Amino acid sequence: MNDGFYTLKGYLHKEHPPLSAAMEDYLEMIFRLGGETASVRITELARALHVSPSSASKMAGNLRAAGLIRFPRYGYITLTDPGRDLGAYLIRRHQLAQRLLDLINGGDSDLEEVEKLEHFLSPKTVRNLETFLQQHDKKDP
Repeated sequence: MNDGFYTLKGYLHKEHPPLSAAMEDYLEMIFRLGGETASVRITELARALHVSPSSASKMAGNLRAAGLIRFPRYGYITLTDPGRDLGAYLIRRHQLAQRLLDLINGGDSDLEEVEKLEHFLSPKTVRNLETFLQQHDKKDP
């Protein structure tokens, strides 16, 4: 009997493409550091995420394999078109999660809580959250 219920791990495996939360965090930071067009050095990325350069390099290899970045050996990281689109979406998702928690917590959201929450929001929920917050802004300027 399949009633559509999965474990958390099961839901995560249903996603396409299956990016881990860590991959999303790295891609989001690459977008933050480099914007839509600039490039990022591994040392800059590692410093921003408080990880070793070797860890950042390994994850950059995973993002390159997923087609989200260009990362030549000893070169700069640049976003591909799909990476740029996903990076912009991840920034938007983060901002919406932070705005929601600010609203709920009276302007006192916790970055750690935002980071944890954002990875579990589906694109549909992100769209609905954006609509909800826009309606709230119109009611309470």
